[in-house]
Amino acid sequence: MKVLVINCGSSSLKYQLFDMVNEAVLAKGLVERIGLEGSVLNHSKGKEKHVIKEEINDHEKAISLVINAITSPEYGAIKSVEELSAIGHRVVHGGEDFSGSVLITEEVVESLRRNSELAPLHNPPNIMGIKACQKILPEIKQMGVFDTAFHQTIPEEAYLYGIPYEYYQKYKIRKYGFHGTSHKYVSQRAAAMLKLTEGKSRIITCHLGNGSSIAAVKNGKSIDTSMGFTPLEGIVMGTRPGDLDPSIICYLMEKENWGIKEINNMLNKKCGVLGLSGVSSDFRDIEKSAVEDGNKRSQIALDRFAYAVKKYIGSYAAILNGADAIVFTAGLGENSASMRLKICEGLDYLGVKIDKDKNFTRGVEADVSADDAATRVLVIPTNEELMIARDTYEIFKSGKTKL
Repeated sequence: MKVLVINCGSSSLKYQLFDMVNEAVLAKGLVERIGLEGSVLNHSKGKEKHVIKEEINDHEKAISLVINAITSPEYGAIKSVEELSAIGHRVVHGGEDFSGSVLITEEVVESLRRNSELAPLHNPPNIMGIKACQKILPEIKQMGVFDTAFHQTIPEEAYLYGIPYEYYQKYKIRKYGFHGTSHKYVSQRAAAMLKLTEGKSRIITCHLGNGSSIAAVKNGKSIDTSMGFTPLEGIVMGTRPGDLDPSIICYLMEKENWGIKEINNMLNKKCGVLGLSGVSSDFRDIEKSAVEDGNKRSQIALDRFAYAVKKYIGSYAAILNGADAIVFTAGLGENSASMRLKICEGLDYLGVKIDKDKNFTRGVEADVSADDAATRVLVIPTNEELMIARDTYEIFKSGKTKL
């Protein structure tokens, strides 16, 4: 009944151990600086915290330390790995190959390799984590849960770009969308909180953080989302520009004498609210700069972000023919009452009305709408790890190879 959730980055590894009887988190932790000097594992069991400093050269060593930590007689949560039912891996990009979570096989791993060109920073470390687990724990079944899978229900008219169709056929250039596990989790929680009947729900989910995306979820299925072929598309973000006239890229490359590497670096790391404010990519720093220092550029960055989110909410309300709920989640969405209020101002035509007292909340589930609001505004902390654990356990107990 125990599921271990693994989320591998290039030099880091997050993990959580769940007891699926009651979905309790038994232990969790973070391995940092894999392959670098000063590597460390920060492990938590309840309120207990333990720091394990050791040379961690690769993901195999990191996985080995995680297994030692969760089975430690001193601070572990299980006696042995035999208590593990399955391991769930967060995988960023499944391309068009996966519309749900799957049992990991060699064919699945090969597909992840093919799709790595679509997510070169994320899929390779995801694969390293999978291969390390397969080597260390070959008897335990492993599942892949994809950020892109939830959005595979988006129809052609929403995911195709207005470019020659042959490029979609040759290179699979289309909208994929990201943060799918988060959008799936909070939309399900919203439907449960509002007791919406299955097959009759219209929910707009706003995953707002350094990376941000909006999704239109109809009857539990994603029918559009703001991120596209890559996470650059959509709303203005921490360091990404969001929607952009493509000619700007060619124009800047010519004016600045940039190559592909320079323009790609600028688009991914120097744009968004960082580029607009000149202060930071962290919204807390920008809000402080705008409010306490009166920095006009910081205020413009905040206004631009709120405008972009509101614009997407309006477009998705049109697609959904209204909305039962607007959900705010992730770091900024869960914790910034002022940003939620700014985004929702002027949405009264949609039946949105925020109760300012209820809205003064951080990081907890809440309905912050006025009592008479037709469209509910909800704050729901995302829990991607729990969603991964649920999918993993569902495949395990059903004996299926995919959901």
